[in-house]
Amino acid sequence: MEKPITERVGEVHFPAHHDDEPRLVGTIWIDCPYPLLSASLGRTLRGFATRLHQGPKPPVGGATPSAVICHAESAQDATLKVSNAVRALEDSEVPILVLGLQAQLPLARAALQAGARGFIHAQMPPQQIVRALEVALEGKVVLPRELLKARMVEEESFTENLSGLSPRKQEILAMVAEGLSNAQIARRSFLSESTIKQHLRAAYKVLGVKNRTEAATVFRRHTNQMGGPAAAPPAGRRAT
Repeated sequence: MEKPITERVGEVHFPAHHDDEPRLVGTIWIDCPYPLLSASLGRTLRGFATRLHQGPKPPVGGATPSAVICHAESAQDATLKVSNAVRALEDSEVPILVLGLQAQLPLARAALQAGARGFIHAQMPPQQIVRALEVALEGKVVLPRELLKARMVEEESFTENLSGLSPRKQEILAMVAEGLSNAQIARRSFLSESTIKQHLRAAYKVLGVKNRTEAATVFRRHTNQMGGPAAAPPAGRRAT
């Protein structure tokens, strides 16, 4: 016979834990606008969490959730949801997982860049959802297997594309990754701003990115894989 649960507005409390049952974690905050999907998550997490808090705002009363699952439909939405959760919690150690309706690499990438611990989607089996939360609570990054493979292929492509850039363009990208403006890069490189813009437009095309923020992310990712940041030549010296 199914054990009863006590429901309140926005919250579900589960029965007390018994020694012969799997260990439960604390509160899980679910921010999902779809009642059916939210209810399905609740059933999935029934034997994993002691309490579910559902809604766009964090639990009240000072209780910090053990984990957060926030639904997002686009990369921009994921960035906003994760940023809001981080500000609301004021605790960077609480793992945040972004929930999509299906496996979407751009959505997963945006979630990780915004500070989420990982990405899950509604087509995953319930046991994989629970396992993803367990892994996230261990401090590890969570990605479905198919997205992990796609990301590895993407990383290899970025590395190959970056190696196809001239030393001058790589030097300029390194300064972009430092956060320098075009004017600052021009002064350091002894070039005009229009020349810097031309180099950047050409680099964006090779890397398959749309703006300097995406280009800087790709460059940092590549240099981290290679063991450290690429240093730009000091002021007063021109790259050859």
